[in-house]
Amino acid sequence: AVTTVEGVGSTKTKLHPIQKRLANCHGSQCGFCTPGMVMSMYSLLRNHPEPTMEQITAALDGNLCRCTGYRPIIDSYRPFSAECCPMKGTGGCCLDKEGSISCSHEGDRMCSGLCKPEEIHYKDPTQDYIFPPELMRVAKQMQKKTLVFHGPRTTWISPASLWELLELKANYPNAPLVVGNTSMVLEMKMEGVYHPLILYPARIPELNAVCYTENGIVIGAACHLAQLREILITVVSEQPEEKTKVYRTLLKQLKTLAGEQIRSLASLGGHIVSRGSTWDLNPVLAVGKSILNLESTGGTLQIPLNDQFLTRMQNADLRPNEVIVSILIPFSQKDDFVSAFRQADRRKNALSVVNSGMRVLFKPNTDIIADMSIFYGGIGPTTVSARKSCQKLIGRHWNEQMLDDACRLIVGEIVLSPSAVGGKVEYRRTLLVSFLFRFYLEVLQELKKMYPSTFPDLPQNYMSAIGEFQVTPPQGVQVYQDVDPGQPPQDPVGRPIMHQSGIKHTTGEATYCDDMNPVDGELSMAVVTSTRAHAKIISIDVSEALKVPGVVDVVTARDIPGENGTEDERVYADHEVIYVGHIICGVVAETYEQAKKATEKVKIRYEDLEPILTIKDAIKHNSYFGEEKKVEKGNVEEAFKTANQIIEGEIHVGGQLHFYLETDSVFVIPRKEDQEMDVYVGTQYATAVQNTVALALNVPSSRIMCHTRRVGGAFGGKTTKPPFFAAAAAVAANKTGRPVRFILHRQDDMFIPGGRHPLLGKYKIGFMNDGRIIAADLEFYTNAGCTPDESVLVIEYVVLKSDNAYDIPNFRSRGRACKTNLPSNTAFRGFGFPQSGLTAETWIAAVASKTHLPHDKVREMNMYKGASATPYKQDFDASSLTRCWKECLEKSEYYSRKTASEEFNKQNYWKKKGIAIIPMKFSVGFYVTYYHQAAALVHIYLDGSVLVAHGGIELGQGINTKMLQIASHELKLPLSYLHLSETSTVTVPNAVVTAGSIGADVNGKAVQNACQILRKRLEPIIKENPQGKWEDWIQAAHQQSISLSATGFFKVYVTNMDWMKEEGNPFPYYVFGVACSEVEIDCLTGDHKNIRTDIVMDACFSINPAVDIGQIEGGFIQGLGLYTMEEIKFSPEGEQYTLGPDTYKIPAVCDVPEQLRIYLLPNTRNPMAIYSSKGMGEAGVFMGSTVFFAIRDAVAAVRKERGLSENFTLDSPLTIERIRMACADDFTAMIPKDKPGTYKPWAIDIE
Repeated sequence: AVTTVEGVGSTKTKLHPIQKRLANCHGSQCGFCTPGMVMSMYSLLRNHPEPTMEQITAALDGNLCRCTGYRPIIDSYRPFSAECCPMKGTGGCCLDKEGSISCSHEGDRMCSGLCKPEEIHYKDPTQDYIFPPELMRVAKQMQKKTLVFHGPRTTWISPASLWELLELKANYPNAPLVVGNTSMVLEMKMEGVYHPLILYPARIPELNAVCYTENGIVIGAACHLAQLREILITVVSEQPEEKTKVYRTLLKQLKTLAGEQIRSLASLGGHIVSRGSTWDLNPVLAVGKSILNLESTGGTLQIPLNDQFLTRMQNADLRPNEVIVSILIPFSQKDDFVSAFRQADRRKNALSVVNSGMRVLFKPNTDIIADMSIFYGGIGPTTVSARKSCQKLIGRHWNEQMLDDACRLIVGEIVLSPSAVGGKVEYRRTLLVSFLFRFYLEVLQELKKMYPSTFPDLPQNYMSAIGEFQVTPPQGVQVYQDVDPGQPPQDPVGRPIMHQSGIKHTTGEATYCDDMNPVDGELSMAVVTSTRAHAKIISIDVSEALKVPGVVDVVTARDIPGENGTEDERVYADHEVIYVGHIICGVVAETYEQAKKATEKVKIRYEDLEPILTIKDAIKHNSYFGEEKKVEKGNVEEAFKTANQIIEGEIHVGGQLHFYLETDSVFVIPRKEDQEMDVYVGTQYATAVQNTVALALNVPSSRIMCHTRRVGGAFGGKTTKPPFFAAAAAVAANKTGRPVRFILHRQDDMFIPGGRHPLLGKYKIGFMNDGRIIAADLEFYTNAGCTPDESVLVIEYVVLKSDNAYDIPNFRSRGRACKTNLPSNTAFRGFGFPQSGLTAETWIAAVASKTHLPHDKVREMNMYKGASATPYKQDFDASSLTRCWKECLEKSEYYSRKTASEEFNKQNYWKKKGIAIIPMKFSVGFYVTYYHQAAALVHIYLDGSVLVAHGGIELGQGINTKMLQIASHELKLPLSYLHLSETSTVTVPNAVVTAGSIGADVNGKAVQNACQILRKRLEPIIKENPQGKWEDWIQAAHQQSISLSATGFFKVYVTNMDWMKEEGNPFPYYVFGVACSEVEIDCLTGDHKNIRTDIVMDACFSINPAVDIGQIEGGFIQGLGLYTMEEIKFSPEGEQYTLGPDTYKIPAVCDVPEQLRIYLLPNTRNPMAIYSSKGMGEAGVFMGSTVFFAIRDAVAAVRKERGLSENFTLDSPLTIERIRMACADDFTAMIPKDKPGTYKPWAIDIE
């Protein structure tokens, strides 16, 4: 029996407390990840009714969310924990002194907490579905027999006995054994590898048995890793410590190996036999001298799990007819010391960059090495052994000289090519010896415990090298201003109202584009993309593709009846391809699998042309889009002459993929008459979709009806690309006369649409010795990719926003968008500011380092204050910026924590803390005035219910919720009367893009206008019957022939920018904010943990504090990913390597700060926006830079202690590799260095 989210609870039956809490505590935004979050928690509660918080966060290790920042999800599940609070079950909460979350009605009327006590639902055991008893009875009574399943490509056999399995393996030696299918499924999805026969041995008793022997434990090969963990926990609790060293080491690795979903599926035998280089258990099993028990029809055999097995040497490998039945993991000995290490791009649910298992056995009562073994993963195609080095160390004392010799031996034996797959070559070499050093210290510490009088104490400041980070589950604080006490309870404006679709998200009832039911005649589409970065198309041969069963047609540029996109960007490539991933043609078939298979049969002949891939190459070839953009104030050159000091530098800021969880999706349904077509699409810009499809089909736009109910995340990425995807599908539908569903596979969605622009920022800064900056000359280059898209606008915003929060009297900023043969980069949350803002903070940090002044003092003295003007001469009031700064200093306890951080750093050599506080001035909206218009349509029906439609699109940012709040307020109706369906070009034509953080501003004004029109029409009727009900008034209005439908419109913001004069008022208003983050770094590995973040944001009067705080938190975590871990990799030929969650890491639960505190600045007003609110959609991203600069602060402490230059620049993202290599030491010095230009790198730097 399989229980899905629909089975846990639904709106038609009853909601489970998990679902209620997640919705009520604002744990969903776009909602696409939410069913997975529900099921992870539901599964945990079924297995552990009162879990710890550590178990709750571990259960979510395998879940990703791109919207929320995870904090509200964790908080919503907190009451289910046994350790939550002593008032559990009372309906109260210990977080509040009265036992409930409350608002202070004095002073500023500030509220803390977004979830009301009455919304705290606890576990209801009566609602848990149990495994159906009738199935259990049937299973017991049913005779065990072999199961056979036949599919179109594969036959799946599940034998009932071991002997039957061995016979099948003898007859079909090439048939793979599959238990969890966690490895082979990747071959199928990513490489198209299918096997005609698959054997499933998971039901065989011998492969699931656990046997305890005097030598150790024997574990069946089909036991999954979660079972292995439980087995080892039991053994460790029952056996003496000296016998369980290997088991405890395995448990340590199991904590971070994959996510809980994978651990519950993947088998121990599969983990071993697949022998992946980065598999974390194999090095430990190898040093633990594990034995593999094999069987075949020819008999039984035991082989050691050693380096020969791991490297697949013929005499030590499995024969095709042999099966691993079980694994013996021996007990350890008294003088055994075993440990394991791993470092990954993300602490949890990520493959290791390098891992290791290490073991040393000493002669009794001595520190003389009797035996030693070290295995490394991540260094080659499989796990490797440092056998020769270990042999040379036998007989040596365990001392520093041995360590130094061991490091040099291993660096000489374990060789990593400079062109090695995966890159990070010098970093990976460094980890070899860093891990060994950590093992050396761990063993010394254990020897000291065993023989206290024989071995010296470890230096206290070296103790920090031992052990992993101690991470506690995240906790949050949210503080916002309460509504006026006189506001009617039914008026929702200003209150933390639940997301309009929150319950539907948690029950799985929210539908997205691909959830639409199949329709008659529907076809699925897959696309053929270019394998060249730049080439002419010589020919396209589709003959073999058309022969694939199920294929209906292949669509190319020649099938477009109208316009093939624009001059710059095509729907289908016609004569030339300009990047790897350029869509050449589409295959439509009865199923997606058939279409995908046929794409591999399409043959394209190319004539290669020279590509331009990097910013450096683009500058060299003068390859740009548009003209240089520049703003300037004062006299920069003269100011440089008077400056006490001048610094020059540059920073490279990497790009970022949107990684929205719902990939680009479109479903096109042609109508039977008038060339009409319904286009269901995930987009931010329905009007652009409508127009692009109409132009491609050569029909009026009025014939194309676009529909979007909700989008599973967008972040700017579904603005300019979906129109072309929709047009590609529409052309196919037009040609075949059948509906076409086009859902991009995750891999395709990673490299076709592009992402955030990589940037090179150059700066020259003149300043005085007291830290005052008097001149700044900035130069920016973005890697735009192969088409203009939004790149010229992005570079304009980079230039306009490059001052961040700093008032520099003499300021010049210039920028160019570089044209390259990479995927065309596009809009992304923040729209250029996250890159230029980081550049600004880099030169601020450089000035502080040069003057030896505290960084916060340099920032504060150069900040805008009071009445101010930007370099482009737009006036604004910076008072709220100053207030945010002061409040963040106070709320974050910056100075006391800075002192504590410095004290920690004095006491710890191998771990360091850092703290940073960063201000922000973020501009909202566009300088193109017509983007600041919106329309809405409001209908009142005779039963009194109200339907609201507007031109904005629900992307997860809560725009629909805010629109309903506004309508409720204006109509003076409870929310229960109001309904909002889809966004459609039929109801609201010509709607502008939902972007720029102003969606709620402009659409809210339009909804307000429509509601005010209706309320005004009803005023005479209400006046006649003031005691009447709403329904009575509506009936009366209808009987008096008063229109109960109104269109609202908004067009107030007037913005402009004159680039010739370098001045204007390009933005409606600014959002101010300040954030402070504290981190701790591991100097040996480059890992870091996020300790605490405080954010003070000037949201003015928040229409919905829950929505706005959610946007701030989600933006912050997305920014944290941008600045510290998300890294796009390209080959020297322009092929993108990062094509899925296995190679591209976004933040997970483990990356959330242990404390995340959000404060909305009270008592501020914004007359430009509805109800004096501000748009919070994008501002939070830049707040993630505080983590970057906190890490920089920690690295600076390392470098100062080691006598290294304190004037240094760190590029973004500040990955584990960059952190480690910046913390130079004896280990980084001893590894071999490769001279650039003497080898072909695996990946290139494109920024």
